[in-house]
Amino acid sequence: MARYRALFELVLAIAALVGAGLSWLHTRSTVAVAPVAEGQPVTLSVVYHPQQLVLTLFLVTVAGVLAVIGAARLRRARTAR
Repeated sequence: MARYRALFELVLAIAALVGAGLSWLHTRSTVAVAPVAEGQPVTLSVVYHPQQLVLTLFLVTVAGVLAVIGAARLRRARTAR
C-alpha cells in the first residue's frame, strides 16, 4: 500500500511540475515602451505578472515537497520488504 501511495505522490509531483511550466509560460509578456527622446525607436520590455509568478513558485515548491516525500516513502517501502 505504501508503494502505491509513493508512486501516486510522485505522479502528483510531476503534474505540479507540468502545471508550473505552463504557468511560467503565461507569466511574462512583452510590452512596447515609448522612446525616451524624439526620433529614437520604440523598445520592448518584459513584464512579469505577480499573481502568475506566485502560482508558478507555489507549484514548484509543491512539486519538490511531493517528490521528496514520495521518494522517501518509496525507499522505505523497498527496505521494509
